Amino acid sequence: MAKALQIAGVEVRVVRKDVRNLHLSVLPPDGAVRITAPEWMEAEAIRLFTIGKLGWIKRQQGKMRAQERQSPRAYIDRESHQVWGQRYLLQVIEHDAPAGVELRHRKLVMRIRPGTGRQRREELLYGWYREQLRRALPGLLGHWTPLVRAEPRRIHIQRMKTKWGSCNPDNGAIRLNAELAKKPPECLEYILLHELVHLRERTHDARFISTMDRLMPQWRDRRDALNLLPLAD
Repeated sequence: MAKALQIAGVEVRVVRKDVRNLHLSVLPPDGAVRITAPEWMEAEAIRLFTIGKLGWIKRQQGKMRAQERQSPRAYIDRESHQVWGQRYLLQVIEHDAPAGVELRHRKLVMRIRPGTGRQRREELLYGWYREQLRRALPGLLGHWTPLVRAEPRRIHIQRMKTKWGSCNPDNGAIRLNAELAKKPPECLEYILLHELVHLRERTHDARFISTMDRLMPQWRDRRDALNLLPLAD
């Protein structure tokens, strides 16, 4: 069960779970604050922990709220879209045949039936982004799973409003944000490794940090670069 705390003007969502330690998250895109707390921990201990972290919380929220955001997409000719960190102009071709999307030179070509509306165009492009992630994953998994010594049972690719990825160590499932197909490839690699390590280490404790440092010494640079890239509305 989740409860909300109000501390110095900051709303904190507290989620009780069967965990050993407190875990604090400031979530994109708007800096929502969540604390995952052990079921046995007293509310006063959680409150004092949060007060001690207020400075860090407000700094993270400030960074997220200042972050550039993409303008709303209309999915029309010559609109700019990102693929693996590169800018492409969308070319919309209407024809009476099955719809599809492909990269051609410096253009992102969308073939649609005449009269196809904005919502269907958006669905078509996001389906294509999901497919790009699926194609990128086997090589990354082949490299990283032996090093982490953990392999996911399932990987889901979907739209996620507040996270780039998530992991459920209990069922071995990893979820990845479809938006990662718009970002540079090293961002996907960092997020995937981050979630693979969470299959072994549930929290961002010293062992998690040590593992990330050993496997990807530049992971903080990749994290910071990803968090500076434009967010989708």
